[in-house]
Amino acid sequence: MIVYPIGSSRFPANDGAGASLYPGRWNRRGVPVIYTAQSSSLCALEILAGGRELASDYVVVEIEIPNDVLVESLADDQLPEDWIADAHPDSTRATGDDWVKAGRSAILSVPSTVNPYERNFVLNPAHPDFQRFRFGGPRPFSFPERLKRRGS
Repeated sequence: MIVYPIGSSRFPANDGAGASLYPGRWNRRGVPVIYTAQSSSLCALEILAGGRELASDYVVVEIEIPNDVLVESLADDQLPEDWIADAHPDSTRATGDDWVKAGRSAILSVPSTVNPYERNFVLNPAHPDFQRFRFGGPRPFSFPERLKRRGS
């Protein structure tokens, strides 16, 4: 399986430090995870949907995950009721933190809030299987001006 994160070049793509400092939908501050998606396009869409000012230092990384690595998937009936809320609810952050703490898998598959027909993958760098992931080098990623203007 190949997954993609897009993030700031200030943080390595392979340790979860960025998400630990700037928590997302599936983690609280201090819990290192790596947010990825099944395509770089979905990553870009997630960033645009976040509504924050776009950074100038984005990079995209390709992560190759062996096919025999367990992927834990949250089914619709396992999602917190407010999982799709615009603001990241504490219920989803607790769900993600509990998953990291339990250590059952290195990958948590969750539906995208901007396109629920596609999946995002939260990676747990503390899981032993994480050492088997192969990270490509960071490549610069920028948004075309026409997409930047749409948000203003």
